[in-house]
Amino acid sequence: MARRLTHIDRRGNARMVDVSAKAPNLRSAIAKASVIVSAEALAIIRKGKAKKGDVLGVAQLAGIMAAKRTPDLIPLCHPLELSKVEVTLAIDARRRAVDVTATCTATGRTGVEMEAMTAVSVAALTVYDMMKSVDRGMRITDIRLVRKSGGKSGLFTAD
Repeated sequence: MARRLTHIDRRGNARMVDVSAKAPNLRSAIAKASVIVSAEALAIIRKGKAKKGDVLGVAQLAGIMAAKRTPDLIPLCHPLELSKVEVTLAIDARRRAVDVTATCTATGRTGVEMEAMTAVSVAALTVYDMMKSVDRGMRITDIRLVRKSGGKSGLFTAD
């Protein structure tokens, strides 16, 4: 039996899913992304010498802010009272990458996967924006959910 799309009603209209009957519980999600950059861009980021400022610090803040604004960006996404948003950026010199990780936590009736995915996406876009004058060939890759817990479906961990 095929699963029915929860955001579409029987007539094919978009709708916000009614979660009022669900019991609130602790929910957490971790998402990751990578920005592949040139050797020159990586050196500038590492040294903190970008013309626009501290790339990693600004991108971290942008990711946190984005998680909080997710329902304003993603149609039909429920507004959540986030209890934790943590965004980290790390340089992997071997891959010439800036790796972004976001962890979001809330006690609520629906999950925080979209908040974590939005956080890493916007943090990665911020890295791109701050470094585009040096490297327009940067690639944002591997945006993905790596873990989620809570709710009816329980624990998910990506392979």
